Amino acid sequence: MNYWLVKTEPGTFSWADLQRAGNTVWDGIRNFQARNYLKDMKKGDGVLIYHSGADKAITGLARVVREAYPEPNAPDWVAVDLEAVEPFKKPVTLAEIKANKTLVGMVLTRASRLSVQPVQPNEFEVLRRLSKK
Repeated sequence: MNYWLVKTEPGTFSWADLQRAGNTVWDGIRNFQARNYLKDMKKGDGVLIYHSGADKAITGLARVVREAYPEPNAPDWVAVDLEAVEPFKKPVTLAEIKANKTLVGMVLTRASRLSVQPVQPNEFEVLRRLSKK
């Protein structure tokens, strides 16, 4: 299993929106590197939902339920389907991530604008622990 982080503006589509929907098409990604990461996602992979904008925090865990497929209205781009798994008891903020020695090397801290990015298994475990404190 691999782990990923996807960013969303909470005013556009939030963790709460995903929870209400149960699952959703994750589309509209228009960055080539992010698109390639979407193509690498496999069914069952864990996906951290990160609220960008003012929140700047990981708010919940989803999983890939459908691997990359062409977007219906933009076939050169791809989408995946995600389903909500569980909210984080405590959101993990970007400030906490940057302050944690284990997480300082996360893609999030180096490529903050990348909307889809890989997360290493050890980083995922630390984030899960932080979300339960």
